[in-house]
Amino acid sequence: MKEDSIQTVRKYGNPPFSTAVIHGGPGAPGEMAPVAKELAKNFGILESLQSANTLSGQIDELKQQVKENSKTPIALIGWSWGAWLSFMFTAQNPSMVKKLILIGSGPFEDKYVPEIMQIRLSRLSKEDGEKVSLFTQLISNAKEDEKDKIFCQFGSLLSKADLYNSLPHENDIIECQYNVYEGVWKDAKELRSTGKLLEYGKKITCPVVAIHGDGDPHPAKGVQEPLSKIINDFKFILLENCGHKPWYEKEARDRFYELLREELIQEL
Repeated sequence: MKEDSIQTVRKYGNPPFSTAVIHGGPGAPGEMAPVAKELAKNFGILESLQSANTLSGQIDELKQQVKENSKTPIALIGWSWGAWLSFMFTAQNPSMVKKLILIGSGPFEDKYVPEIMQIRLSRLSKEDGEKVSLFTQLISNAKEDEKDKIFCQFGSLLSKADLYNSLPHENDIIECQYNVYEGVWKDAKELRSTGKLLEYGKKITCPVVAIHGDGDPHPAKGVQEPLSKIINDFKFILLENCGHKPWYEKEARDRFYELLREELIQEL
């Protein structure tokens, strides 16, 4: 699904907008819309859409979005890449965040990374696995106007592998942005490799809750073990029979939303 232009923020429910959801990617805005719509039955929700193609730019962009559209401190719910972005944002702006919820976060240390692609490839057909393996070659040889399409196809294949027992659903991405992915991800990976990503946790003062599916290819221990050692107020919740997107999981969806509501009600 593609639109000519992307809004900076989408609002759901009624003010005050005390919670913001942060999408994954980077470069795949829109995937948290179903979560925002469901939570808006009880809370005012902002869906922050990132477009900056640098890591520092995305943090600044999120800060501006929060300042202009809500009364701080707020609760941040970050999924996948958005979990990392929310984590770094909270460390840099501790007075602006009252609770940080990480969903399906990527691992915080390199030693857990090889497991991710191994699991994904084991869940894909041979043909789809070969397409995933060729992504780097395809994207490097592609013309600029072809890269977004290839990036989108790659993301769709990974999403197929990331689900455990999926409900039928649409593609919620507004626009695939390879230039955003390329510009942001290389710096993010370096932060993890050098240990600087995890170091951000020392500056986080609010409660942190990590919700993770036991069937998510991103290893749960890659979130639970590092963060439990560095964050004072940390809670880890493992969802059974659940992949990378809990809101699309048949067996975990209801429990997932129950947990989110419980955590947000505590902050009212």
